[in-house]
Amino acid sequence: MTNAASTTTPPSRASASGGGFELGRVLLEGRAYFALILIIAVFSFLSPYYFTVGNFLTMASHVALFGILAIGMLLVILNGGIDLSVGSTLGLSGVIAGFLMQGVTLPWFGVILYPPVWVVAILACGLGGLIGLVNGVLIARFKVPAFVATLGVMYMVRGIALLITNGLTYNSLGGRPDLGNQGFDWLGFNRIMGVPIGVVVMVVLAFLGSLVLTRTPFGRWLYASGGNERAAELSGVPTRFVQMTVYALSGVCAAIAGLILSSQLTSAGPTAGTTYELTAIAAVVIGGAALTGGRGNIRGTMLGAFVIGFLSDGLVIIGISSYWQTVFTGAVIVLAVLLNAIQYRGRAKAPAVAGATPAAKLAG
Repeated sequence: MTNAASTTTPPSRASASGGGFELGRVLLEGRAYFALILIIAVFSFLSPYYFTVGNFLTMASHVALFGILAIGMLLVILNGGIDLSVGSTLGLSGVIAGFLMQGVTLPWFGVILYPPVWVVAILACGLGGLIGLVNGVLIARFKVPAFVATLGVMYMVRGIALLITNGLTYNSLGGRPDLGNQGFDWLGFNRIMGVPIGVVVMVVLAFLGSLVLTRTPFGRWLYASGGNERAAELSGVPTRFVQMTVYALSGVCAAIAGLILSSQLTSAGPTAGTTYELTAIAAVVIGGAALTGGRGNIRGTMLGAFVIGFLSDGLVIIGISSYWQTVFTGAVIVLAVLLNAIQYRGRAKAPAVAGATPAAKLAG
């Protein structure tokens, strides 16, 4: 009796230990929520202008750019990859839009074409998808490491933007009624029920992305291939198709963000979007996605984007130097990566057994 009693943990101690573990797990997994609440509370205390509806909508329009980029980046990271070219793709998409809005000269026919805004938008998004597809082909077909492939494409795309503009900026992209190309500034300045168009676009893309990840076979394929590519391939998942698709979608998201940014500025420059890829990666990491792939969701990524955006804008409002803003943002990213390492430490990926996950279940 004595031995049995001595080896049994007292109920009160066990419950206390379990309660502490559960509280720690909740705090760790919900860190993006708590970080966002803390940021809003601190800056609202420091500035009377922070906690207002107008300021929140303004900050949300800034967040929309990073949020849209982060949606595409999440798909790539869920697949176990990385896309360093999204910032350059954003810049080139804006440059192409600016080039088309200025008019396309056809010297053989002696005319200048001014395509309507919807054609400009489709061509820019198609270009973004093509750049992403190049990344996907290099990685999926030729087995080039994602970091190297997207880094090379990043430099090439940025160089093309500089060549097209000769280092200059396209200005006055509002268009003219007599040319039939007005309305480009609609994305940047108009609102629906008081909400900026960029925010509406981000919400729509986030909703569609969440549906794809949770309600479609492609979403299950993506999580499976990111968690264990070999096991997924043996189970019948078209891993190459998934890989190329996520990079193409990332490119489209970058192009959409480029159109919104150019519309907000009514100008397009070849250096737009520089370092935006790092902010997108940071939003995904802060949102709880694992850089090793297979873990993450849209909700967390959106929270991560708002954490970065609200923090940066809050520092501006209270008059903190831009140099310190970089320091604070970097510290948040390092902390997020550290917490991710703690959260996923010891969690093994799915075993690479051919029969572990039936193909029918993944395709179902």
